[in-house]
Amino acid sequence: MKPDEIRKLEAFFKRTFKGVELKVRPMPKRNDTAEVYLDDEFVGTIGKDTDEGELSYHFTMTILDIDLD
Repeated sequence: MKPDEIRKLEAFFKRTFKGVELKVRPMPKRNDTAEVYLDDEFVGTIGKDTDEGELSYHFTMTILDIDLD
């Protein structure tokens, strides 16, 4: 992803999850996917999708059952 997209996504996360500092990092060799970190811990990915001329971003976070205990 481009640097301006990364900045916009980080700003969105700051507005949406107030008080939580999430960082978006581009993935090498992938221009449609980025990784999301909370401090230095990986928490998910963001994928960019263009469908019928509309651009959207999909945030995916996997939660393991052992993390729920």
